[in-house]
Amino acid sequence: MKGNFDAPEEIGRWQTIALGVGGIATVVILAAALIMPDMREQALRSWLLGFCLWGGIGIGSIGILLLQYLTGGAWGVVIRRILEAASRTLPIVFLLFLPILIGTYFGAIYAWTHPKPGDKIMEIRDAYLNVPFWALRAVLYFVLWYVMVHLLNKWSRQVDETGDWSLLQKASRFSGPTMVFFVLIVSFAAIDWTMSLDQHWYSTIWGLLFVVGWALACFAFVIAILAWLSGRAPMNRVVGKRHFHDLGKLVLALVMVWAYFNFSQFLIIWSGNLPEETQWYITRMSGGWGVIGVALILLHFAFPYLVLLSRDIKRNAKYLAMLAIFILVMRLVDLYYIIGPAPTTTSHGELGFHISWMDFVAPVAVGGIWLWWFFTELRKRPLVPINDPFLESAIEHGKGH
Repeated sequence: MKGNFDAPEEIGRWQTIALGVGGIATVVILAAALIMPDMREQALRSWLLGFCLWGGIGIGSIGILLLQYLTGGAWGVVIRRILEAASRTLPIVFLLFLPILIGTYFGAIYAWTHPKPGDKIMEIRDAYLNVPFWALRAVLYFVLWYVMVHLLNKWSRQVDETGDWSLLQKASRFSGPTMVFFVLIVSFAAIDWTMSLDQHWYSTIWGLLFVVGWALACFAFVIAILAWLSGRAPMNRVVGKRHFHDLGKLVLALVMVWAYFNFSQFLIIWSGNLPEETQWYITRMSGGWGVIGVALILLHFAFPYLVLLSRDIKRNAKYLAMLAIFILVMRLVDLYYIIGPAPTTTSHGELGFHISWMDFVAPVAVGGIWLWWFFTELRKRPLVPINDPFLESAIEHGKGH
């Protein structure tokens, strides 16, 4: 495929804006944590909230890359470079994780780092849920994710340089078994980083909730970026309505799966009626948390579901991008619903409804830094895989009715 497929120069401006906004917000959070010691745990909790959203997009992009190589499809060809750029943010994702790692080491985030004397449950779980083993697992997760990112991006770059299509077959063969490991790694990471906030609670479907949630957030982010690029050269020659239609259908499917998994978890736990399990929901069904729970049902599931039933909206880049950004906001609300009520290191019990200003600033801080790195990576390679044998057919697919 001939032509110039470099990223628009405007992305450089977005890099600067993202770094500036993210840097200022980070300084504000850091200054507040240093000046007000009693706010340090809240700062770290809010940072975890932002990390789970933006870091989840970067990690989720690895899974979608594996899925695309495994299944094929025109939708995957046109978004591959966006996914690859998002996956290559893994180094900054790890750096953004360091405050959480350090905070856990000093016992400032998770209640299980300060177990009550005579807590039989934590005595049993201590072999797994202790700081050294928790930190070792976290580093191992990133190492395994890095291997996936390195190989997938290396083979893609080599196809651009050599035109050797057999490398795509190698990526496809690699993606099958690796997808299984990816799901397992994300599941264990979700358990360690979020489920363990409630040290006595557990859910067997928790990992899949995060697999789906991070995939949904990643697709929503990709749609927003692709919609912006589709109005500018060179992507205005590549992206068509059917590409957005395909991506809209995938988002619809993930919205439905997210709702199904959440309802399944609720139904099983509520019908089981075990106090150590139901307390998680009892807390989140009262007061302001209950309002957020209803909002998630209506705005994270029902509204996107009904809107995405429309063929015209799925094929309209502007409207689909607006819905995608809305879904990203709801993903943040869902994560807040998970993290916000969890016990602190001093309370050892669920908290009443509260919203801190840090819950708004920290996601902006993490997001600004992550987006700066993402835009930097997006400019490094052509926006389409120029020697992919399916590129021409993928472009033609997008022009169809």
